[in-house]
Amino acid sequence: MTTSALILIGIDLAAALVLSLGLYYRRHRRRDLVVAFLGVNVGVMAVAAVLGTAEVALGLGLGLFGVLSIIRLRSSEISQREVAYYFAALAIGLVTGLPQTDPWPVAALVVLILGVLWAADHPVLLSRSRHQVVRLDRALSEEAELRAELGERLGGTVTALTVQELDLVNDTTLVDVRFRVPHAAAGARDDLSTRPAEAAPVREGAVR
Repeated sequence: MTTSALILIGIDLAAALVLSLGLYYRRHRRRDLVVAFLGVNVGVMAVAAVLGTAEVALGLGLGLFGVLSIIRLRSSEISQREVAYYFAALAIGLVTGLPQTDPWPVAALVVLILGVLWAADHPVLLSRSRHQVVRLDRALSEEAELRAELGERLGGTVTALTVQELDLVNDTTLVDVRFRVPHAAAGARDDLSTRPAEAAPVREGAVR
């Protein structure tokens, strides 16, 4: 094993720890995904190191991304934020596992990936935006009335909404709503309210 390969392995392990523990776990506190990110990263790096040649590098990369997509579809649902961390872990493992003569351009790419994730997932960025699935104890079919009701109940300005279920028998409405809270309420980050409905189990807030 060459010196460059050893340096790249060290870069990969350091980057994986920063990604999973320094960024993700520190902000979101899901231990199971820390294990997943580290496993995906090291596994991809090992496979890329064994199989990576100039002839198969492109096919290998596409194949590994496809495998990760299959794993995600067959596993428990996760948010789009966590998908981004998955792909970052995979990309770091891939670029550090392929044979390189000069490890420093690869190190720069790894730093770029970590920097983008650090900035994009920073609590300050778009801190007023919220997302919630709400079940109202009224059947409201008019969008204007529904928007006003949600704005009053949630204490924010509704920016978009989608009625998922209108139950006229039980007099309830299930709504996927995106809204902005006032500046005073934007300090505390609520990860549950920002979890996309298509990527996480529906969390219903019964508003009564």
